[in-house]
Amino acid sequence: MVLFLSKASRRLHACCIFFALGSFVWGYNIGILSSVLVHPGFVKQLNHPKAAKKGVITAIYYLGTWTSYIFFSRAASDFLGRRYATLLGTFITCFGTALQAGATGGGAYAMVIAGRVIAGIGIAMISTGVPLYQSEIAPARQRGRFVVMNHIGMVAGLAAGFWVGYAMTFWDSDWGHYVGWRVAIAVQFVPASIFMLGLPFLPETPRWLVEHNKLDRARASLFYLREGMVSQDDAQHEFDEICADVAEFRASGLGWTSLFREPSLRSRLWRAALLQFMAQMCGATAMKYYLPTLFKALGLGTRLSLMAGGIESTLKIGCTVLEMLIIDKVGRRATMTAGAVVMSFAMLINGVLPQVYPGNVNRASDYACIVFIFIYSLGYSMGFGPAAWVYGSEIFPTSLRARGLNFAASGGAIGSIVVAQVWPTGIANIGSKIYFFFMAINIVCVPIIWFFYPETKNMPLEDMDALFGKAAAVSAAARSSSPDASGSGSGGLRVETHREGAKLVHDADV
Repeated sequence: MVLFLSKASRRLHACCIFFALGSFVWGYNIGILSSVLVHPGFVKQLNHPKAAKKGVITAIYYLGTWTSYIFFSRAASDFLGRRYATLLGTFITCFGTALQAGATGGGAYAMVIAGRVIAGIGIAMISTGVPLYQSEIAPARQRGRFVVMNHIGMVAGLAAGFWVGYAMTFWDSDWGHYVGWRVAIAVQFVPASIFMLGLPFLPETPRWLVEHNKLDRARASLFYLREGMVSQDDAQHEFDEICADVAEFRASGLGWTSLFREPSLRSRLWRAALLQFMAQMCGATAMKYYLPTLFKALGLGTRLSLMAGGIESTLKIGCTVLEMLIIDKVGRRATMTAGAVVMSFAMLINGVLPQVYPGNVNRASDYACIVFIFIYSLGYSMGFGPAAWVYGSEIFPTSLRARGLNFAASGGAIGSIVVAQVWPTGIANIGSKIYFFFMAINIVCVPIIWFFYPETKNMPLEDMDALFGKAAAVSAAARSSSPDASGSGSGGLRVETHREGAKLVHDADV
C-alpha cells in the first residue's frame, strides 16, 4: 500500500505514465497504418498497390528506425538527455507524419515512403528514450513495473489507431474517402503536442545527470523521486552507488567499442539484440500491420475487420497491465518463455485450420482462427512485447546504456524489415502455411531464452556485473582506485574509495 501512497510512488507513476504518452504516439503510428492500408481513399491515391508495394511501405519505416538506432538515437539520448532526445524524436515523427498525411498527386507514393522513413527515425528516439527514462528513475524492485508502462502506452496507441481507422469507415462520402485517411494519420499530432509541451517539466534521470557531472541536480532529482519511499540515508546510498558505477567506468577507459570487444559487455549486447530480433520475428510486426488484412481473409468485411482489430488491441492493454503487475514477481525469463509457447500454439492453429477448411467454407474454423489471433496477442503482450524492452534497458552500464539499447533495438528493426516483407508475400503465395514458419521461430525461442538469459528481476542497475561479469578494464580500474587516484578523462571527477560505498566527487570539493 505504501507504494501507492508515498510521494515517491505518485511521482514515479506520474513521470512514467506521462512518458508512456510518447509510446502512445509510437503505437498510434503503427496502428493507424494498418487501418490506412485498407482505406479505399488511400488505396485509390496510391493506385491500388500490390502486396509487395504494401510490404515496402511497412518495411521502409524500419529502415528509418534502424538508421536512427545506429547513428542518431543514442547520440541524442546521451548528449541531450532522455527527456529532450524523446522530445526531438517526437518532433521528427510529426514531420514525417505530415508528409504522409499530405501525400497527393503522382508523387503520393514517394511522399508516403519519405514520411515513413522520417517518422521511423523519430520513433527510434522515442522507443529507446522512454524505456531508458523509466528504467533509470525506477527503484530496482519495481523497475519491471515502471518500464512495462512503455508497452502499455504503445498498445494503447495501437488500439487508438485501430479505433480511429474504424471510425473513418463511417465517413464514406467522396470527401471522406479523399481526406478520411489523412485525418486519421494526423490525429497523432494531438498527443504528440501534449507530450512535447510537458517533457521540459519532468525531472531528468539522476544517472544521466551524474554521467554529465551535474551532481547537485542528480542528487536533488534522486531525492525527489525517492521522497517518502526510502530514508534519506538509503537514497544517499543509492546516489553513491550510481556515482561509483559511473566513476569506475570512466576510470576504465572503456568506450562504446567495448560493447563488441569486452566479453562481459559483448554478452549483454548479443543477448539484448537477439531478444529484440526474436520479439519481431515471432510474428508481432505482421500482427500489428496486417491484422485487418488477416481478418478480411477470414471472411470479415473491412469495417468489421477494423473493429476486431480495435478489440484485439484494446485487450492487449489489459494483458500488458497484468504483465506490469507480475513481471517483478515472476521474472522476465518466465514471462517470455510462457509467451513464446502460447504464440507458437496460436500460430499452429492458424496454420492448420485454413488448410483443413480452405476458402472460408467452415465459419467455425474461421472464428476459431480469430480467437487464436487474440490468444497470440495475449502471449505477446505478456511476454516479448514489454519484457524485451525491460531486459534491454537494464543490463548495460550507465555510460553505455543508451548505446547498448539502441544497438539492441536495431536488431528488432532488422527483424521487422524481414517480417514486413516475408508476411504479405508468404500469405499471397503459400497462404496459411506461412504461420508454420513463425510457429517454428517461437518454438526455437523457448530454449534460447531459458538457457541463455539470466534473470534480472530485483537487481539494481549497478549490480548487473554480478550476472554478466565485469569488463576486464573496469575490474583493473577498480582494483587500482585509491582516495588520491585521479579519474583520467573523467572531466574533473574521480573515484573517492573502492566500489563499496564509493562516491564520485569534484576535485574542487575535496
